[in-house]
Amino acid sequence: MGKFILKKTKNDGFMFNLLATNGQVICTSQVYASKASAKNGIESVRKNVNAEIEDQTLAEPESKKNPKWELYKDKGDEYRFRLCASNGEPILSGQGYTTKENAKNGIDSIRRNAPDSEIVEELE
Repeated sequence: MGKFILKKTKNDGFMFNLLATNGQVICTSQVYASKASAKNGIESVRKNVNAEIEDQTLAEPESKKNPKWELYKDKGDEYRFRLCASNGEPILSGQGYTTKENAKNGIDSIRRNAPDSEIVEELE
């Protein structure tokens, strides 16, 4: 089972990473103004992990309703994803991947790990 690591940022905000069972960071959240908001973000991830994937790398992507995963290519030509909440705001994003399949594996890893992962606060 993975774990959410809740941290304080340099600018007194809060963010979290989701780590897989091997300790690797699977995804990173946006920065939140409060610890409570960051914890709500974690709960939103848990609630929305099974949302549909909107594959924006296709020539004619099919638009999906929020909440949704957005799979896209960045300026460096790497595949990335982000999970958007029902209001369309991004909750978390993944690292860059060289293949679409690896990016989809990252989403699958979040789907497997997020629902039961403990929250570890590293606020020092």
